[in-house]
Amino acid sequence: MITATGLTKRYGTHAAVDDLSFTVEPGRVTGFVGPNGAGKSTTMRMMVGLTRPDAGEVRYHGVRYGDLRHPARVVGAVLDPRSMHPGRSARNHLRAMAALSDIPSTRVEAVLVDVGLESAMDQRAGGFSLGMRQRLALAGALLGDPQVLLLDEPSNGLDPDGIRWLRNHLTAFAGRGGTVFVSSHLIGELAMFADDLVVVGDGRLLAAGPVEEFTAGQAVIVSAETPQPDDLVRILARSDLDVSVEVEGDRVVVHGATKAEVSELAFENGIRLTELSETTRSLEDSLLDMTGASARFASA
Repeated sequence: MITATGLTKRYGTHAAVDDLSFTVEPGRVTGFVGPNGAGKSTTMRMMVGLTRPDAGEVRYHGVRYGDLRHPARVVGAVLDPRSMHPGRSARNHLRAMAALSDIPSTRVEAVLVDVGLESAMDQRAGGFSLGMRQRLALAGALLGDPQVLLLDEPSNGLDPDGIRWLRNHLTAFAGRGGTVFVSSHLIGELAMFADDLVVVGDGRLLAAGPVEEFTAGQAVIVSAETPQPDDLVRILARSDLDVSVEVEGDRVVVHGATKAEVSELAFENGIRLTELSETTRSLEDSLLDMTGASARFASA
């Protein structure tokens, strides 16, 4: 549905986006991730013509955004939830948007209900919380009943219930064949519903593909507590498993084996375990490792 080819944008000597290419498939939620300053917002602005690229282009079903006859009916975007007149009511804000895009005004109330703002239709947007503005901005993106949603950090300001609502809404949109491209710094939350990821750092593509590719083969760490740590270490060393072991008192930490494998070895050799747990590195850990070298603003 979306094809970005060679996107490049420089500000002086700094390349905010550097020869960036990726595709976004229909019927799927694609997460757009990277550290602050990675070029995500600049990329999304170029995708809807708000920033002119120095090179490259974006096409929707083979058509550039500027050549779409009815762009609001193809692409709905939320890049800044504050981009609304504070003196207008939610209803009038959307009526103005509908008139500009030649969209029937009957869509206004429908999308306000869809995003849960039916009780605030006639309240001024200037009095809205950030979470309410996020919902109103999403309503504006949905006005044209688009095929694509482009959302830049849409969960900012939402409470846990709002984040769950957003997750379910975007999943349902993709389930109906829509295309969702969403940036977020909440990687753990994004991992719950994204199908694919596009990972950028310092304006360049670092990786792209299904979420499963990023989580497959994650290192497993097994922690076993036993009154016989020396015996367990000796048994592990004799086994066919390719493991490394650390001993911390009565706790044996095993890298390279599963909980089931450690449990079976202990049982077969009469080693009593008082605790056994298994953890894997999270998607967040993997992405932080991947983008760490390109982070412009990193914690100490």
